Amino acid sequence: MTLTDRTRWFALYVLCLGSLMIVLDVTIVNVALPSIRQSLGFSETSLAWVVNAYLLTFGGFLLLGGRLGDLLGHRRLFLGGIALFTVASLACGLSTSKGFLIGARAVQGLGGAVASAVALSLMMTLFTEPRDRAKAMGIFGFVASGGGSLGVLLGGVLTDLLSWHWIFLVNVPIGILVVLLTLRLIPGGPGTQQEGRLDVLGAVTVTGSLLLAVYAIVNGNQAGWTSARTLGLLVAAAALLALFGVIEGRVPAPLVPLRLLRKRNIAVSNVVGVLWAAAMFALFFLSALYLQLVLGYSPLQVGLAFLPTNLIMGAFSIGLSAKLVMRFGIRPPLTVGLGIATIALALFARVPVHGHFVPDVLPSMILLGIGAGMAFNPVLLAAMSDVSPLESGLASGIVNTAFMMGGALGLAVLASAAAARTKALGGASNLSALVGGYHLAFAVGATFAIAGATIGGVFLRASIAGRDGEEAAAGEPAHVTT
Repeated sequence: MTLTDRTRWFALYVLCLGSLMIVLDVTIVNVALPSIRQSLGFSETSLAWVVNAYLLTFGGFLLLGGRLGDLLGHRRLFLGGIALFTVASLACGLSTSKGFLIGARAVQGLGGAVASAVALSLMMTLFTEPRDRAKAMGIFGFVASGGGSLGVLLGGVLTDLLSWHWIFLVNVPIGILVVLLTLRLIPGGPGTQQEGRLDVLGAVTVTGSLLLAVYAIVNGNQAGWTSARTLGLLVAAAALLALFGVIEGRVPAPLVPLRLLRKRNIAVSNVVGVLWAAAMFALFFLSALYLQLVLGYSPLQVGLAFLPTNLIMGAFSIGLSAKLVMRFGIRPPLTVGLGIATIALALFARVPVHGHFVPDVLPSMILLGIGAGMAFNPVLLAAMSDVSPLESGLASGIVNTAFMMGGALGLAVLASAAAARTKALGGASNLSALVGGYHLAFAVGATFAIAGATIGGVFLRASIAGRDGEEAAAGEPAHVTT
């Protein structure tokens, strides 16, 4: 299939639409959880599994999905992932029991992991010119970073105006459209590494390690971070990860070639991604709780409160971010963007009990939109800049895994810190104590963000050897050096 320039951009929008569905489902359920609990009879403890079942399979299968895309074909895996996600969404929306909904959410996570792991690779294949790639990455980055806050908005609108079932059912027509347009607009083809073999033992150990780690993290608050179960799961996950490292150093066709992890921009961008996702996931979750539980907002009002963040993030990601990267390279926009996001979190760390939207919430929402819009594009470009097209699926899987693990870990740690602080101050029934817990969590989140800005600013390689500054900034994967 020969792509015209116009078709190429339409193909990008199809990829972004598919990715947006998947990113939305991480946060879209947060506002609807009280309605789901009342409708299906969940307990306070079991309700967490509506979120955790999705996070568990999504985080566990990203690396395997990326490698399968390299072996079997990126478009083929994207179509399969979107189809599975769409069917699972229908099952979620039609659920009438707790177990059925949790099982369908787990299948959703699996489909989302497979599609997400190869979507970025397809985008990198579509755009090879540095300037176009930087612009495309800005659009893709907006979807990846803005989807979380947009999920809160849509979750509130759909739950208030229709019912919680529609936060899942809305995916069905969108998923069908994405499959049809993908077949029409995105070129197919065999895998880029047909001669390779799937590293089965490596796949089993790393997927098992990620599953155990995510399970331990998302249940840490409930089971206790120092409990035998949590510590045992984390030790088992670490042991499997160590075994995976040994296997990858010995097999002829490793799932994750260790040399990739020694490339500076891949390693640094993934560390930055973990810290940034830890701050972002917690901010979306905790700020929504503050608006609902402290200021008394309805789900629809909570969703609308995130609208300024979405609009500003979109403007920066799609327009200004690409221009900044082309002009200054990867490091300055990333560092400044995360610095601005740090200020947004710090402002949230001082919200009062009897707060008001314009003076107490809106400034943070605006700064968050600016910071995230500037920073996300450079993070993704840095992660993909050190690999050849042959390994783009794997690199995409690695960076997605970093974001997912960072988000799950950050949310668990900051929610735990908030709960412990609230309990020490008098319990959740006391609004001052509740806000005090949020203050601590936002402050820790700000620490994560500034740490990401510092590490990225100091250690990311600003240019790629052998290329001019413009091409390096845009992340052209050819002729890279380690």
